[in-house]
Formats: sequence, structure tokens, C-alpha cells
Amino acid sequence: MFNSLGLEVLTAPQAAVWFALALGVAFGALAQITRFCLRRALVGDARRQAAGVWLVALAAAVIGTQVAVARGWITFADHRFLSPELPVAAILAGGLMFGAGMVLTRGCISRLTVLSGAGNLRAALVLVVFAITAHASLKGVLAPLRTTLAQATVPLESAVLPGGPVVWAGLIGALALAVALRSGNRPVTLGLAGLLGLLVPLGWVGTGYVLYDDFDPIAMQSLSFTAPAAEGLFYTVAATAISANFGAGLIGGVLVGALAAAVLSGRFRWQSFDSPRQTGRYMTGAVLMGAGGALAGGCTVGAGLAGVPTLSISALLALAAICTGALATDRLLRGTRAPGVTAMPAE
Repeated sequence: MFNSLGLEVLTAPQAAVWFALALGVAFGALAQITRFCLRRALVGDARRQAAGVWLVALAAAVIGTQVAVARGWITFADHRFLSPELPVAAILAGGLMFGAGMVLTRGCISRLTVLSGAGNLRAALVLVVFAITAHASLKGVLAPLRTTLAQATVPLESAVLPGGPVVWAGLIGALALAVALRSGNRPVTLGLAGLLGLLVPLGWVGTGYVLYDDFDPIAMQSLSFTAPAAEGLFYTVAATAISANFGAGLIGGVLVGALAAAVLSGRFRWQSFDSPRQTGRYMTGAVLMGAGGALAGGCTVGAGLAGVPTLSISALLALAAICTGALATDRLLRGTRAPGVTAMPAE
């Protein structure tokens, strides 16, 4: 379809960067306003409200993505999420690591990217360490660990959930509605969460249909943070040698969108670490999330918000492992906390 748009000044890969930038700006602004974060829904102080936001976004993402599939605009037939060989060891190990890391850093990487744009220097440093570790796990010194674990696979007769997309879209939508009605969120907040979720099918359709070009193909992709953070870091340090891509545009857009939303709402403020111990905890979490996201095939957004709408078993397994790792780590930390010591303030 790209050739019919009349964009002679841009190639499909170049247009994808601008598209990702716009997608990131929208996500950054909406996530800042709604405080979108899976960690908050699992172990935060306002679990019910956070769960309402997250599930409404997921329902919109699932329904929107499956409508696009039904219309024939996109297909996941050749996508890595639907591989018939399930890398179960890598997914489980990576998911547990990512879940533990996001509890240690008090935010999943998407939330911390948004907080970076809002002036949180703790989150900004985590983002940098996360990106370095993710890049090392994908293409650097930690890549052998990832490839070794990925060799432990389980063959699947079908890589997608049984029962059909209509059934699962209906179940997820009904669950989201049930939680949303009890979450205590304002309708406008839930509406914005729904818009955030619709960015997922917009990303899939934008890269897989609108910008599709036989002569200069690009990968079909949507919201994610593990590979994009690594790509954004690599572009930042080598911009004169490589071109920007979708990932670099997405991360840059999220930072800009979050900054704009924070400034306009009066929520922008500089924040930093309180102690060396806190710094060490956050850096440990950043490393765990970076390596874990690479092993699991995505983060709470890449494997969760954008992966689950594909109805992929691997994405659901990754999300389940992330949740398990987060809950177990939170329970461990609460059990080892000294009497009278309060938890760190929520991000």
C-alpha cells in the first residue's frame, strides 16, 4: 500500500521512523496521564485502579488487532510469536527475571521510560542500563546465554490459543469491563486507557499494511520496549554510521510525549536516588529486566499488551512468567523488610 500514498520523498523505512515517533508520542502522553503500568496492577498501592487501566487497554488491543486480522489487513502467520517451536526455558527464565526486575525498580520499563520523560533521573538511569543489557543480550556478550536457552523448545501443534479469536476477544473484553466497573477509575481515564490500547493495532496495521512495500520491506511491529530501547541506544551513539529505525523513533516519541504531558499537567519534577543502596537495587532491577526482556521475547508491553492480542501461547506464557516473578519478588521483599521500615514511595 505504501506506493499508493505518494510519499516520493520518503522510503518505507524512513516513513516507519516518523510513524513510530508519532506512535511513541501518543503512548507517552496517554501512559503519563493514566499511569499505565502492570507492576502497579500487581503489587502497587492502587492495584484495582491500575488493573482497570491495564485490562481496558489490553481489551482494546486484542479486539482492534483481531479486527485487523479478520479484515485481512495483517497476518501473524510468519511472526516469531507464532513459531511452532516454543522456547520454553528462555521464556520462563526471562519472564521471571523481568518480573523481579520491575519490582526492584518499582516500575516496568514502559512506565520507567515515561517517568524518564517526566524528570525522574532514577528511571532515566534504569532505562540506559536496561538498554545496554538488552543490547548485550540480543547481539553482544550475553547473546550466547540467550541462544543456548532458546534451544530448549517444546513443539506445538498450534502456536495460538484454541477456540478462535472471537471467543478470546469476547472473554478478555468481558473481564476488562468487569474489572473496570469496579476499579474506581473515572470514565475519562478508562477511555484514555482504551485509546492507549488501540495504539497496538495501529502499530501492527501501520507497519504491516499501510507502509508495506515489496521493494523496500520493513518488519511488521507494534509497541514494545526491549529491542527498541537497544536500537535507540545504538542509534544515539552511532547516528552518523547507521540510520534511525522504528525502535529508535518509538523510544524518542515516548520520551517526548511523556515530557509534554508532564509539563502541561504540572507533574514534571526532577527526582533522583535517596541512597547508594537504592541505586544498587535499581541497577540490579535494570539488568534483570534487560536480560529478561531479551530472553522472554518482550516486556509487559511487547509480550503483554502487544503480544497477547496475537493470541500467541508464547506471549501469554511470557506474561504469566513476568507476573509470577513480580509477585514472588514482592512477597520476598515484604518478608525480609525490617519492622518499622516503610516501602519506597511508588513511582
